[in-house]
Amino acid sequence: MNDEVLLNKIHSPDDLKELNLNQLNQLCREIRDKLIETVSQNGGHLASNLGVVELTVAIHKVFNTPEDALVWDVGHQCYVHKILTGRLDQIDSIRTEGGLSGFPKRRESRYDSFNTGHSSTSISSAFGIANAKALQNQAGKVIAVIGDGALSGGLAYEGLNNAGRFKKNFIVILNDNNMSISRNVGSMARYLAGIRAKPAYLRTKHRIEKILLHIPCVGKIIRNFLQYSKSFLKNLLYKSTLFEDMGFMYYGPFDGHDLGKLIDILQVAKNFKKPVLIHVVTKKGKGYPFAEKDPKSFHGVSAFDIETGETPAGGKNFSSVFGTLLCCMTEADPRICAITAAMISGTGLTEYSRIFRDHCFDVGIAEEHAVTFAGGLAAGGMLPVFAVYSSFLQRGYDQIIHDAALQNAKVTFAIDRAGIVGEDGETHQGLFDVAFLNTIPNITVFSPTYFEEMAACFQNAIYQCRGVAAVRYPRGGELYKPDDFCPSDDPYDVYGNPGAPYMLVTYGRLFSFACKAKKALEQEGISLCVLKLNRIKPIAEKALALCALKQKVFFFEEGMQCGGLGEHFGFLLSQTGFAGNYRIKAVDGFVPQAPMDRALHSLELDDQGMINLIRNECGQ
Repeated sequence: MNDEVLLNKIHSPDDLKELNLNQLNQLCREIRDKLIETVSQNGGHLASNLGVVELTVAIHKVFNTPEDALVWDVGHQCYVHKILTGRLDQIDSIRTEGGLSGFPKRRESRYDSFNTGHSSTSISSAFGIANAKALQNQAGKVIAVIGDGALSGGLAYEGLNNAGRFKKNFIVILNDNNMSISRNVGSMARYLAGIRAKPAYLRTKHRIEKILLHIPCVGKIIRNFLQYSKSFLKNLLYKSTLFEDMGFMYYGPFDGHDLGKLIDILQVAKNFKKPVLIHVVTKKGKGYPFAEKDPKSFHGVSAFDIETGETPAGGKNFSSVFGTLLCCMTEADPRICAITAAMISGTGLTEYSRIFRDHCFDVGIAEEHAVTFAGGLAAGGMLPVFAVYSSFLQRGYDQIIHDAALQNAKVTFAIDRAGIVGEDGETHQGLFDVAFLNTIPNITVFSPTYFEEMAACFQNAIYQCRGVAAVRYPRGGELYKPDDFCPSDDPYDVYGNPGAPYMLVTYGRLFSFACKAKKALEQEGISLCVLKLNRIKPIAEKALALCALKQKVFFFEEGMQCGGLGEHFGFLLSQTGFAGNYRIKAVDGFVPQAPMDRALHSLELDDQGMINLIRNECGQ
């Protein structure tokens, strides 16, 4: 790696103003070295950050942040931004407990204009900031940076549609790398590919304008007429883009790694008194050969060896088990098909998409569409399974109600990353799905703890449940399983002495911690039985009956307390005439980044937290 010569002198974007183009290019090389070094140790989003180095430097060179507000879509590509905005000395802590977030956070820096973490939000939020500035007569431009992958999300078009009517300067930068996590799909991807394939478009447009302006008297009038006309003549001469039709001045595509060109076009764009869209083409993973060759693997990567690009071998995980299981089920029943929202690899569907190409639908970053599309497939006689991260399913809440549950559609949700996910922090924790699904009629929810339980859960979800069903499972692999525990496909399992005076109730991976807590407490003379809910909605009446006989019942939930399963279980338990005491330990608030085990420990949801609570309540 090169010695850092300029990077250590950059304490704020103001320091960039003094550097010439050669120095800025040298700075870009140093930033890339720092990114590779940092992510190789902490893991994180490498390829996307390597791809926006020049773009980020150019933005901070030209604009006066934070007076000029900058909003990053998704925000996983903000590492360079953080380095340039006074956080270089903290960058080694990124994505670690108590360290910098891997996403923009307003509480972290005044340069972070809006918290992001999910896709397609930048244009809407940035346009809101622009209007707030206008209403309060505040100075400053507003810039939204959105990737081509995020343009597969409908919210981006809602923002474009609204912002195109703005009468002041508003800048959208389209960072086009032909990727989201996997390669982009859909009509917009093809549309942008068409623009990229015709770089002469802008040159032709400028030549026509130049010729017209040299025509005495009427040239400028004709130019203005063509520029604002929606006529056939305008399209013939200008080849108008979708973005221009929506009210934006379109410039591009430009080489997103040509720093000089980027600076020039940004200088021009900030002087227009109307919305501008600048289309830049970048290479994901730029500057690190392993990431350039395989940007998908280096999108979100664990710690790796810089010299070889290799990461530690990963073990079996719930996502891969799901993918294998769905292959087997589709082989046996061709009505089954899979849907993913730009998450083929993340949800374990890589092999499935190869073997069952016609049965695998990647709809792009469009969870709302995915749910309704699944409802349509079900109405047509198929058995769709929508594989989606828990935190991303939140975006399809209305569709789950209106287009699936309300009509008892035979749709199955494979909810990946349920519970604590770790270093990605608040925006990605899968803590809300149980609470919001719990309120919706006509939905059955399963929560396996171990790999071997997944087959029974999906068989029940697809073939035994009348309408919508969901199977939720955590990130990573399975945890501790007692040698004397035998999983079943029943709605619940009982582990321990059913006659014990105290009952610990839980579901999912917390069962592993409950088993450890039970063993430790029994050594202290506290007799405890564990009730493991395999089907968490609806709750089996016999499970409630077992708890109704206990002196004390303790419910531990890796999900939200308010509206969660624990509250519902407690209410139903009270209807049985339960005379004992009932305690709930669940999540109350957003959970910051930390490794899974550390987060659960802080929340007092691991075995030690269970031991402490039950000992305090039941100890002699």
